Amino acid sequence: MKRHLSIIMLILFCLLSMSLSAQQGGIESLRQTGKAFASVAQKVSPSVVFIQIETVRERTPNNEYSPFGSPFGDDLFRRFFGPQFPGAPRQPQKPRRHRSLGQGSGFVFSHDKGLFSNKAYVMTNNHVVEGADRITVKFKNGHEFSATIKGSDPKSDIAVLEIVADNLPALSLGDSNKLDVGEWVLAFGNPFGLSHTMTAGIVSAKGRTSLGISDYEDFIQTDAAINPGNSGGPLVNLDGEVVGINTAIFSRSGGYMGVGFAIPINMAKGIANQLLDKGEVTRGFLGIMIQPLTPELAESFGTKYQKGILVAEVSENSPADRAGLKQGDLIFKLDGKNVGNVGDFRNRISLTSPGSKVVLEIIRSGKPKAVEVTVGELSEQSSVAGSNTKTTEELGLTVQTLNKELAESFGTNTTQGVVVTNVSPGSIAAMAGIDAGTVITQVNRNPVTNAGEFEKRINEGRSQRQVLLLVTKGGMSRFVVLRW
Repeated sequence: MKRHLSIIMLILFCLLSMSLSAQQGGIESLRQTGKAFASVAQKVSPSVVFIQIETVRERTPNNEYSPFGSPFGDDLFRRFFGPQFPGAPRQPQKPRRHRSLGQGSGFVFSHDKGLFSNKAYVMTNNHVVEGADRITVKFKNGHEFSATIKGSDPKSDIAVLEIVADNLPALSLGDSNKLDVGEWVLAFGNPFGLSHTMTAGIVSAKGRTSLGISDYEDFIQTDAAINPGNSGGPLVNLDGEVVGINTAIFSRSGGYMGVGFAIPINMAKGIANQLLDKGEVTRGFLGIMIQPLTPELAESFGTKYQKGILVAEVSENSPADRAGLKQGDLIFKLDGKNVGNVGDFRNRISLTSPGSKVVLEIIRSGKPKAVEVTVGELSEQSSVAGSNTKTTEELGLTVQTLNKELAESFGTNTTQGVVVTNVSPGSIAAMAGIDAGTVITQVNRNPVTNAGEFEKRINEGRSQRQVLLLVTKGGMSRFVVLRW
């Protein structure tokens, strides 16, 4: 009996020792993780800047002609007493200079132009510095510098600032294509003006497009906390290499809700280098209208479904037309790499230098074929003409530029505007009674003739979070207000 009791006691002692050892091992693992984060912070923080902007605008006070300088404004007196209140002379006032302040983040990066000069370059978001009259950047060590905008690209939301200074620490740029979902990333910036803050999280998803944040999207999604003021700051891996630029959040409150978006550094680096080397960004152009390839479309074209895109239209005398690409071609590979979706394909072509040759692997009439295309240069005119299909996530609908074939397909006599080709169930558009085949001819009282104009008008009204549409269906027109 005593022997059995001793064995039981020995087993319990071993189990207790194993539990304590595991607990200590877990704590030690967390301690090592914390030290790794601290090491990255020490490496990255000296290169991160707090950006302050100042904008000065002239404004005329609301009571410019108010006879008594009324705080209620001129409109009240004119409504009840007429434009000239008896016995009160007009008192025009001079425009006043209104000063507004803004803030954001950025980081110093290496470029050949700054290696042998007294200039350094900061990468940030265009929306942080756009329209600024004065820009000041502050480093963690307290040093401040005036900065100028060396170049900016609103379509990708990238801007490069120039600082006159020597030996500023620059961050290494990593390879965002090597990022994996689930990998640790750290976000640096100045949320709510709290300078040089670091948050930790993982890569939640990659290749987020059609969010309506910028014209060219391929966002990294992360749960590392990103808040107002973080925009333009670096998203780094555990090696301290920049893998993205913190740009936007998904929020219903205005603050962090676990979903943030960063521009991949591979895209940002290409844009920044063009801005520094040429002063502008040139983008590649094929001249095709594309749409996602769905299982239903693949079946109707007689091919097995796989990821790819469908050529809906080929612009006359465009690079694609000259290369022999045709409407109805299914594109699966670009230069040997799989085509993930419409946004991915569009971004890859846009970053291809005009004059370069690319090989598209397609299926036409059920047969594989390779087509070599010499990439053209995208201009504003070709950009609008090429905007054939657009998806608006907030509204939950996809539209396509209306043409004769589509009008006949949906049985409408309207030939100007955009036609709704898909509506997400339960979306704002669906609840308003908009369905496939509905034609939209106006957005906020402005006529739209193609999908590019539709997107532009939607973006213009995005800050109001509502839009007024003039829609036509079954020969009847009506106005619809959509709010989100």
